[in-house]
Amino acid sequence: MAWSLALGIVLGINPSVGVTTLIVVLLAWMFGLNQLASQIGVHVVAPLHVLLFIPFIDLGIHLFHTRNIPLNRRQIEHLSHHPWRMVRDIWQWEWHALVIWAVFAIVVMPLLARYIRRALVLLMRRHTTLLRSHSSLSSSG
Repeated sequence: MAWSLALGIVLGINPSVGVTTLIVVLLAWMFGLNQLASQIGVHVVAPLHVLLFIPFIDLGIHLFHTRNIPLNRRQIEHLSHHPWRMVRDIWQWEWHALVIWAVFAIVVMPLLARYIRRALVLLMRRHTTLLRSHSSLSSSG
């Protein structure tokens, strides 16, 4: 369960757009992980996906020494007049960001799975304690 949640969380913040759910379904199936837990992980971090998209792109630009993303209207219009260049540039920014994210994921996912496992064990212990106390109240009354 912990690895399923960790997979969903880590994949949920990757800097790609529109393929996260499909990738999580595929990877969870390949590794025999819980599909529902993986999807919960993806959707829980959806706001982080939006917040971390630009930082992953910016870090890729910085580390790979590529030109900046056009942010003003004139730059965007110029790029839109050159469709092949636009596709090439967007793909370059995207794969650089994915490389940065992959390094991040390799480091973070095992740590995240470990801490999620600890949290789940604690919750299960607490839950069993609550069940035992509830059943002892029922039998005495």
